[in-house]
Amino acid sequence: MFEIHPATVADAGELFTLQRAAYVDEAQTYGDPFILPLTEGLSRIEGLLASGDALVLKAVTGHRLVGAVRAATTDTTGVVGRLVVAPDVRGRGIARALMERLEEDLRHRRPELAALTLFSGAQNTTEQRLYRRLGYAETHRERVADHLVMVHMRKELGRVTAGSV
Repeated sequence: MFEIHPATVADAGELFTLQRAAYVDEAQTYGDPFILPLTEGLSRIEGLLASGDALVLKAVTGHRLVGAVRAATTDTTGVVGRLVVAPDVRGRGIARALMERLEEDLRHRRPELAALTLFSGAQNTTEQRLYRRLGYAETHRERVADHLVMVHMRKELGRVTAGSV
């Protein structure tokens, strides 16, 4: 079993390692070892956690960090990114739980949010299926390189009112 908690600056090293491990297979799928999640440095992750500009959640089993997700917000939109699960524990509901908790936390922290957006590599159909099950719909596709097309998705959020949730 796993628990979900907000990540802190002290988690940066483990998040960095987990992110690299989680994106290796995607890099291999695209034949590109320079995809953004693999080139993001530890100092960037530390800075993100220290700034508080994004909500970063972690899933832990015992003392081991096994998953994470982050979201930044604009005035009315949350932008979800870097959903990662350790390769050896995939398929156990960690990604779904992280996404559901992220949405819940964002709704409470920012009730004015109207939607959540995210993107996924077009060849990552497993991830896209998860997002569709969670209520995301494809809005458009964007070719970012000869070998890489990103699928952009969006989920409309209902307003949180007193007594709901």
